[in-house]
Amino acid sequence: MQTVVLDANALLLPFQFRLNLQAELRRLLGDHDIFVPSPVLEELKGLSKSVPEARAALKLAIQFRVFDVAGGADDAILDAANRLKAVVVTNDAALLRRLQAARVPRIYLRSRTHLVADGL
Repeated sequence: MQTVVLDANALLLPFQFRLNLQAELRRLLGDHDIFVPSPVLEELKGLSKSVPEARAALKLAIQFRVFDVAGGADDAILDAANRLKAVVVTNDAALLRRLQAARVPRIYLRSRTHLVADGL
């Protein structure tokens, strides 16, 4: 079973682009286990004050397993991905570059309609 780590950007996708995140992950990976690093929850809490979709994304995030890790969100995501041997779902260009440099598999939004995998 593939392990998946979500960043805040990935948790916003269903609400910003009407994307069924879990169905897309099932299409790409089959059975999978989803984790959200604890700093991502904090990031969503902060965003929820100014980004309406962040409140919905936070509700979605708490349905998944929380991975307690220290540091800022991007560092925590990279750390969690390495420790869990996971693929990361993000649409953040800077994070995608860091993940690629670290040879971490990634999944991102393509054409605002579907997810694609890279490095699997």
